[in-house]
Amino acid sequence: MNDRLTFAVPKGRILDEALPVMARAGVVPEAGFHDKANRSLTFATTRDDMHLIRVRAFDVATFVAHGAAQMGIVGSDVIEEFDYADLYAPVDLDIGHCHLSVAEPREGAESVDGASHLRVATKYPNLTRRHFERQGIQAECVKLNGAMEIAPALGLAGRIVDLVSTGTTLRENGLVETSRILDISARLIVNRAALKTDPRVAALVEAFRADAAAREVA
Repeated sequence: MNDRLTFAVPKGRILDEALPVMARAGVVPEAGFHDKANRSLTFATTRDDMHLIRVRAFDVATFVAHGAAQMGIVGSDVIEEFDYADLYAPVDLDIGHCHLSVAEPREGAESVDGASHLRVATKYPNLTRRHFERQGIQAECVKLNGAMEIAPALGLAGRIVDLVSTGTTLRENGLVETSRILDISARLIVNRAALKTDPRVAALVEAFRADAAAREVA
């Protein structure tokens, strides 16, 4: 119990929405966290027994699943992609909404009808393979961490699987959505062992759960 808790948060789109939710649950980073020029990965909080780490979204899940962080916030896309046995997502925070979709060129895309194999650019190979397997199609996944939208134009892959919010980036790159794989929102995640052994983790889960319930009622 003398050890500090480590709370992992993602860089990028979810974080701005997550900070007010965290604050209402009692997880408040100190001022240096908000300095855009600060390249640190670890930050103090207003709690003496907790600090934050700010890492890539995929790494949030890995840190929590392996117990290097006890708790964190990440999109349900990451949870589904990794499917870690030691990861538990007890609270849907109802923020960070978007969806994971298949997209293809507006014109000239090869039909999937009767196809047994497709090449797809994505950073979600597991979700992508499972989606196409349900259609009897083997997906060869080309792993990219960004710039997915230009893959079809450059001949790298005939389709992409990526996050979609407004769809503007797809349209600007001549792509259209053809199917939706997963609706996504941000979740509170915890390490299962930490939840069982550290009452502080359980108390924070309840604080986040109470905030989510209050917002739903409001």
